[in-house]
Amino acid sequence: MSATVPLLAMRGIVKSFPGVKALRGVDLTLQAGEVLALLGENGAGKSTLMKVLGGAHRADEGTIAIDGRVSPFHSPQDSRDAGVAVIYQEFNLVPGLTAVENIFLGRELTRAGLVARKQERARAAAIFKQLGVEIDLDVPCARLTTARQQLVEIAKALAFDARVIVMDEPSAALTSHEVDRLFEIIRDLKGHGIGIIYISHRLDEVFTITDRVMVLRDGIHVGERPTSGITRNEMIELMVGRELKDEFPARATVIGEPRLEVSHLTRGRAVRDVSFTVRRGEILALTGLVGAGRTETVRLIFGADRRGAGEIRLDGKVLAIRSPRDAIAAGIGLLTEDRKLQGLVLGHPVRENFGLPNLDRLSSRGFVRRDLERREFGRYVVQLGIRVPHQETRAGNLSGGNQQKVVLAKWLARNCEVLIFDEPTRGIDVGAKYEIYLLMNELVAAGKAIVMISSELPEVLGMADRILVMHEGRVTGEVADARHATQKQIMELAHS
Repeated sequence: MSATVPLLAMRGIVKSFPGVKALRGVDLTLQAGEVLALLGENGAGKSTLMKVLGGAHRADEGTIAIDGRVSPFHSPQDSRDAGVAVIYQEFNLVPGLTAVENIFLGRELTRAGLVARKQERARAAAIFKQLGVEIDLDVPCARLTTARQQLVEIAKALAFDARVIVMDEPSAALTSHEVDRLFEIIRDLKGHGIGIIYISHRLDEVFTITDRVMVLRDGIHVGERPTSGITRNEMIELMVGRELKDEFPARATVIGEPRLEVSHLTRGRAVRDVSFTVRRGEILALTGLVGAGRTETVRLIFGADRRGAGEIRLDGKVLAIRSPRDAIAAGIGLLTEDRKLQGLVLGHPVRENFGLPNLDRLSSRGFVRRDLERREFGRYVVQLGIRVPHQETRAGNLSGGNQQKVVLAKWLARNCEVLIFDEPTRGIDVGAKYEIYLLMNELVAAGKAIVMISSELPEVLGMADRILVMHEGRVTGEVADARHATQKQIMELAHS
């Protein structure tokens, strides 16, 4: 291949849906052995562009060329035949099949009309050896960790000699150790001349693993730079289209009396003798490595799991919380870690999702008063800036940031006194993150108390007033002044 001819060239890509022009003449190039970061806010067109590349959408205008040869990308099969593999955030694996069966599903190796099982197994084993990992080839993928399921997706790409691999939010559910291993694999793939398009909202990762940055905004290619030649603020400003002086909004902290008091909370080895207090106007962060017991702790507070021991007080009153219904009635709301699985019913309208925890107020004689539900939700659509075509839109059709706002709206409507935010900005773009941060600041300014769980240390340091660090189910340290703490200080506590 000539050095001047890119491995992948997408030229003038246009794609429209009813009422929406998702892509407006987008160009994208990728060199062999290069990692390109594709950035932009939710709704900027990243997913649509990758679905065009993957053959899931057919472009209205434009061309796609591999090694300078224009090819049709009218179906996923066209894309695979051209050497493109797309690893979506929601993996495309059949849970009941093994790694080998998933790798060759629909593309089975055959001999004399029969599936060559031994040949498939040997080929899969060789690929995993190349990746430097061991995968149990005999267990269903449902029993593999998220990180290992991701490796199966990468193996699927390598089994059929993909030369372009798209990774959509590949680190979203990985531990820091698993992310490091993923980066090692990406560097190895680069060394073999494979081009990688890396989509992530985690800008620290972009600086660590990518060579070049390309930004989309409102379906338009607004700029690209070598990663080494752009600052974090410049990157954010390209994405949001305005100057963002501070990634985390300033807040005048006025902290009052205790609101939520947790004493000696225990559940087996997952949560061991955890005690803390959250005060009026305070954001308390729970942090630590994945598996430290953070989510398990707040699930006990919310009544999602039964506690073995411990006491919970709100404004000095002991709460008898045996279920989420009890917690909600007491004035505690939980924005769950996984909004898609636990926070929303994706197939139902956003209006109904908003109404679910509020049916006691929105119902009369056993029937939902839909006029009242629409009116109340309409207020929050305006107040929170939720971008939704209409209230009957399915929750699954919204961007991550707007989904999170719908979840937040249903708890604001209950006027919860304590709000628990578990990974509040996971999978959300920087512009929507800033809006969520502003809302959190407004809530504590109104006297609410917030418990925030986050794996992103810059977010913890930027938003929290106080930090509790957990390790193996216990609180191992407290940072009283979060604004003057360092990531190193927190990581040392997290490993203690």
